[in-house]
Amino acid sequence: MKKITILGATGTIGINTLEVIKLHKNNFEVIALTANKNIERLARLCLEWLPKYAVMADTDAAEQLEKLLKNSSTQVLSGVEGLTKVASLDEVDMVMAGIVGGAGLIPTLAAAQAGKRVLLANKEALVMSGQLFMDAIKQNNAELLPIDSEHNAIFQCLPNSEQAGIQKQGVSRILLTASGGPFRTFSLDQLKNVTPAQACNHPNWSMGQKISVDSATMMNKGLEVIEACWLFNAKSEDIEVVLHPQSIIHSLVEYIDGSLLAQLGNPDMRTPIAYALGWPARIESGVKRLSLIDVARLDFEAMDFNRFPCLQLAYDAMQAGGTSTVILNAANEIAVQAFLQEKLKFIEIPKVIETTLSNLSGRNADSLEIILEDDTKARELSQEIVNSI
Repeated sequence: MKKITILGATGTIGINTLEVIKLHKNNFEVIALTANKNIERLARLCLEWLPKYAVMADTDAAEQLEKLLKNSSTQVLSGVEGLTKVASLDEVDMVMAGIVGGAGLIPTLAAAQAGKRVLLANKEALVMSGQLFMDAIKQNNAELLPIDSEHNAIFQCLPNSEQAGIQKQGVSRILLTASGGPFRTFSLDQLKNVTPAQACNHPNWSMGQKISVDSATMMNKGLEVIEACWLFNAKSEDIEVVLHPQSIIHSLVEYIDGSLLAQLGNPDMRTPIAYALGWPARIESGVKRLSLIDVARLDFEAMDFNRFPCLQLAYDAMQAGGTSTVILNAANEIAVQAFLQEKLKFIEIPKVIETTLSNLSGRNADSLEIILEDDTKARELSQEIVNSI
């Protein structure tokens, strides 16, 4: 019986994780569930799964949850302290890191420091603290399994999970596939007036608002490039992004002999979640089988960096190193939130990020303190830029 904490239980990753666990109730026990502010949904999940702990990141929300669960055995905790506690409990074997954005960094890092199997759906943890996070995994004998469909595909296509560097494994490059999001065929003029509702209407995937907007700007793919560099000990120039509208091939690995290995499947997050939950064995996911006959064709296009400037900004930040990727991520989160609140146009998102990066110099990301300091500075500056537009 594997015992699991799910960080971000009310989001897409959390809900899908519980759907997979339902198929294997004799193999998993849910110890803790967490959420940000979605009180009613977390309360329903707690009454269904009866975890020992429930955590609300928001303190006021935690007080309301406690009232809803007053007749339950579930203990309610709150804040970063509560999240960190349930991510590092001695009895917990694995932690699903499904919190969106920089808010997931500290509890996910705590899971690594506690030597857990970390199922990483929070790409920002590596974007913000790459070396620090990978060192914590190694030093504490933790396991790191990627949940993003692209990184999970790469993991499956590599010969092993050793951090030896891809060249030593006979790999020539990694190909990250991208659907292109809802605006792949839009002209630059059309992009000027797109709405949050349009940006959140992804053609293939069911995702939260923030990740949907990131997919539309291609920043999501930029963050994935950075994450892949840390996960697979690769350089940014070793990773190429290819547009693949069908989202059937989730990524590919090219070897020096000319072979290309790909992982295919329906666009459903339960596949990579099940792979990580069961690894090294494979377990049922509940996902509909892929019919190649129904798919019929697979299309690919070259990346247009003029249409998707956020992707280039991510490459540049990774090459700059240090806290440049922290600044990139913080600026993006502020800009995306402003767009969702209709305080910023879609095409102004990369402008906010670029201006923030131009006005803040990255430092060596030697400590969590430095990372969090630069994260705060970048958020404050980005908000000022948003307010001035």
